[in-house]
Amino acid sequence: MIRVQEHDFDPGVELELLSKGNNAIGGVCSFIGMVRDFAGDEQISAMTLEHYPGMTEKQLEAIEKEANERWPLDATLIIHRYGRLEPGERIVFVAAASAHREAAFEACHFLIDWLKTKAPFWKKENASSGDQWVEAKTCDDEATKRWEQD
Repeated sequence: MIRVQEHDFDPGVELELLSKGNNAIGGVCSFIGMVRDFAGDEQISAMTLEHYPGMTEKQLEAIEKEANERWPLDATLIIHRYGRLEPGERIVFVAAASAHREAAFEACHFLIDWLKTKAPFWKKENASSGDQWVEAKTCDDEATKRWEQD
């Protein structure tokens, strides 16, 4: 399931809904990304996330589909927020459920790595020195490479 939304989410509720009534699930792995109050040496007061509706959901669906093709998953969930978010607020929630923990762990890791590099979101940090767009990081690209298939 994919959701791109402006409002916050409750991770406990989301996890309960993800596995409710499915007793084949043996493990759920999840990740929550949050806004920090710093970026390097800069103090951050907020982050603004923008996206292109329609294109974003399509790409998230492709990422979710890829995870389901690679691992035996019973359920997946990707929630990504947009708009102005302040430090401490949740940005993203990813969960993968499977009969076995290893598939859930690997799929969750894959989902967040690919979201970080392949999802069409643009982030602007509101810093003490002014607003600036966040550039792609080499370390994120390197993390994604381990999931690439020949």
